[in-house]
Amino acid sequence: MIVRLLRYTADPELLCGTAALTSTKSGSPSEILKDMNLDTANRIIRRVTGYGHVSVIEHASFTFSIEGVSRAMTHQLVRHRIASYTQQSQRYVTYDMFEQCVTPPSIADRIEAKKIFEETLEKSFKTYKNLLELGVPKEDARFILPNATKTNIIVTMNARELRHFFNLRCCVRAQWEIREAATEMLRHVKEVAPALFENAGPSCVKLGYCPEGKMKPHECKIQEIKTRFQSL
Repeated sequence: MIVRLLRYTADPELLCGTAALTSTKSGSPSEILKDMNLDTANRIIRRVTGYGHVSVIEHASFTFSIEGVSRAMTHQLVRHRIASYTQQSQRYVTYDMFEQCVTPPSIADRIEAKKIFEETLEKSFKTYKNLLELGVPKEDARFILPNATKTNIIVTMNARELRHFFNLRCCVRAQWEIREAATEMLRHVKEVAPALFENAGPSCVKLGYCPEGKMKPHECKIQEIKTRFQSL
């Protein structure tokens, strides 16, 4: 898996700080932005979002390339509706076998499980190839491809939706592959907009407790998780 931050709103914290002041100041947004500095913007963002007024950070957007992940992962990703997605199409791209599949660690670490997994992949891709040779269109032959098939996707989200995404997908309860992608996405955005993503991560980082109730995983150690995400 590779996660790259391709583009993001220029000066995202200055812009969001300006948005926050626009609702309470008599000056125009362009005038406010002209006088805005980063320290002031970050202080305003922390104060306003601390009140729960998080709509102001929707003005900053971030675009990622997420590469070499499974279709199982992207099916979860696109459930986050306030975002834009463009994914590699199986209607146009022809697939080979193992080098274009993701193997879960729980399978890769077990000899017998890995053997069964790879044998099944081999049968699926052999059938896929045979269908193509028989003249079946790629868009129909792809029906036999497994969820393990790798794909590439470009994703754009605003800062507010990203924070919500991190709350859910950085959590220990999230599926391992999307959790890895979300954590890497968070690392990238904290480098370029730390004030917008302060205390971002699984919900427990900000709340100080796990909101999952009885669904809390037994391996979830909140203080360790907080320390890890705050140091990203």
